Amino acid sequence: MKELIAKRIKSARMLARMSLRELSDALNNIVSHNAIQKYENAEMMPDSKVLLALSNVLGVKSDYFFMPYNVEVSNIEFRKNSKLTNKDIDALKEEVRDSISRYLELENYLNISSSFHNPISDITISNGEDVERAVNKLLTDWKIGFNALPNVIDLLEDKEIKVVEIKAPDGFDGFSGWANENIPVIVICKDYSVERKRFTALHELGHLLLNFDSELSHKDVEKLCHRFAGAMLIPEDTFFREFGRIRGNISINELIAVKEVYGISMQAIMARAKALGVIKENTYKGFCIKVNQNPDLKMEIGFGKYQGNENSYRFKQLLYRAVSEEAISMSKASNLANQKLATFRDEFIEI
Repeated sequence: MKELIAKRIKSARMLARMSLRELSDALNNIVSHNAIQKYENAEMMPDSKVLLALSNVLGVKSDYFFMPYNVEVSNIEFRKNSKLTNKDIDALKEEVRDSISRYLELENYLNISSSFHNPISDITISNGEDVERAVNKLLTDWKIGFNALPNVIDLLEDKEIKVVEIKAPDGFDGFSGWANENIPVIVICKDYSVERKRFTALHELGHLLLNFDSELSHKDVEKLCHRFAGAMLIPEDTFFREFGRIRGNISINELIAVKEVYGISMQAIMARAKALGVIKENTYKGFCIKVNQNPDLKMEIGFGKYQGNENSYRFKQLLYRAVSEEAISMSKASNLANQKLATFRDEFIEI
């Protein structure tokens, strides 16, 4: 029990982005920062008064400190140019670990087990052509065809990949990793545009699935994950069907039309056109110059929008199912959802 509470206190502190001294100050020095460190190292056990004070300051329910700590998320990589602080990174990791822990606990109540299989693990990725080949095999094996993907997050969750949407600080690009070494996890910002959510989720899928040549640099890996995302959203033959094989230029009107159907940004479309040799390097550079000179064009404000939806619903669907089947109580459901019981009661509608 001491070890569990120790892990939970540290987890809650990191979620709150607080140092040991900051937490002690917020507790009005009920306990010193040295004492908190001893709690986190399982060298001391806080009494009920301290636990209640910790729950109030850290914004968690008191039973949070007694919840099982049975999930580890590994192989997490943040982009090299990330502007996140170490506190931000620790908090994001803990938020994801906490979300996945609740997710797996819920699946356990419903006797749902994960058995993820990577159908393209045997393809070594050294260049863009390898990526195109891997995408074609993946689309075929997953039986999803070569047309527009209506909902990327639904697709990933159907394939037993856990998708976590979080509110993230500026500089967050998304990341992926493995829970308990065998459950794939993708994390994206819930405030992204629909097109960016789709592209980021698939970029991270590339990190999970692609077997990169060990000689590739980190920069090359990032570029190939970008290529993977673009290829998933509009495969090579589909792209040629929409734009042809050789173009001197591509109009904004065409970009908007494809963006609205395939849910991929105009900038990603043009990058894909360059990668596939549809346009020349100087055409692409000219487009990038125009984008950088026009803030609305850079943000693609007023330049079309994908009409589909991209949100993660599976956890809540399983939660409602568990309550309906009386696998868990309303109180347990509200704890798993990290909601107040009254709030969950208000949103749950039973036939």
